Order: sequence, then C-alpha cells, then structure tokens
Amino acid sequence: MSLIDAAREVREFAYAPYSGFKVGAAVRAASGTVHRGCNVENVAYPEGTCAEAGAIAAMIAAGETEIVEVCVIADSPQPVPPCGGCRQKLAEFARGDVPVLLATTAGATLATTVAELLPGRFEAAHMPEGR
Repeated sequence: MSLIDAAREVREFAYAPYSGFKVGAAVRAASGTVHRGCNVENVAYPEGTCAEAGAIAAMIAAGETEIVEVCVIADSPQPVPPCGGCRQKLAEFARGDVPVLLATTAGATLATTVAELLPGRFEAAHMPEGR
C-alpha cells in the first residue's frame, strides 16, 4: 500500500464529531514499515490528538524511531500542513530532507520537506550539556 493510500484509509477512522475535519497521516519508518494515525477530537478542546502525532506514536510503540517519509491528507480545498506542534514532532524523528506529501481527498498534492515546514527547528544541540 502506498503512503498516500495508507493516510487516506486511516482518515476514515478519524474521530471528529465537533469540527467534522478528518485528517489522516502515515509515516514510513527506516525499516520500510508504514505507521498510521488519525485525528481524535475531544469535547474539551484542545485535548485532542493530531493525526501526525498518532502516526508517530504508533511508530514509537512499534519500536522504531526514524521517519523517512510522511503523508498527510484531509478533505480540504488545498493541502493542509501539519500544525506547529506536529512539525516539531516530525522534526524530532526525521532529518530535514525527509519528504512530506500534503494531499487532499480530491487529489491535490503539495510536496515539501520537514526542513521547509520547520526552518530553524529546535533540536537537542540547543539543550545545555548534561540534560
């Protein structure tokens, strides 16, 4: 299954009764395994979970820590980028040159990279030594 197909399929399981805005995400780990996630809303905003965070959590739960490809899909007039928090989460597990495909359910796509989504990312080198 392609990464976009995996994201499209998992999007259908999104729990979005409040916004009606379903998002699906899929990440390919260094092993080649695809991990998926969908947004899960909560009536107590902003206590929900983004699709990208769900896919990353699934990857970590499977014992993997490196993302080599990302896809995010939503039913939107134009491709929707990850929120700021999810950009940082992706940057934690992906090099800057990792490809990110943003897509709509209607077929529009936008190709970018983790570095283009989050220039000047915060990383471990910014932390004081010994932490």
